[in-house]
Amino acid sequence: MALESQSFPLCRRHYEGLIKGLGFGGAALRFLTGFIHGVDAVNEHIGRAVAWLTLGCVLTCFAVVVLRYGFNVGYPWLQEFYVWQHAAVFLVGAGYTFLHRGHVNVDIFYGRMPERRKAWLDIFSTLVFLFPWLGIVAATSSSFILSSWAIREPSSTADGMPALFLLKSALWVFCALVFVQGLALLARRAMYLAGYVIIDHDEDRVTDERV
Repeated sequence: MALESQSFPLCRRHYEGLIKGLGFGGAALRFLTGFIHGVDAVNEHIGRAVAWLTLGCVLTCFAVVVLRYGFNVGYPWLQEFYVWQHAAVFLVGAGYTFLHRGHVNVDIFYGRMPERRKAWLDIFSTLVFLFPWLGIVAATSSSFILSSWAIREPSSTADGMPALFLLKSALWVFCALVFVQGLALLARRAMYLAGYVIIDHDEDRVTDERV
């Protein structure tokens, strides 16, 4: 059974019936769609989880101010704690932001391009710019992270946060989550160019609310 070359939405509720009974092409389509939905789900759940750290960051900072100026009490670990939360939101939540197309774009020509040209440009920019940059970040931070793990590095501040090596490791988590989301983007665009549309997140409320 051959699948006609036409576009159709491949949401989880739609695609299973369409690819039932297909041969190798159907298996490949099912794998790509499952991979995309899997990566999206991982970054969606992680992003929503770490988003709560923004509230934690505000509450911790508020507590630091009240304790310092209201009671003349200071805790170095508490002051570092809201910095850690802030860093975790940006590093660990980067894949979620990428999923929802929330990173800042300097759009001069992209918005006026035909959809197929946009797809090719997304593939090109992901392969030529995003993946090499992630590789550089992961490679250059390796000695920085591994040396921290080797000594189980604590904070350099007396009575600061312990296990600083965990915070530094968030750099690798950032690279991994953005990388797999980049792979999902490549799969999305490749499927679109082949004639099969999978629902994207360009029109999510998260994106619409961007300034």
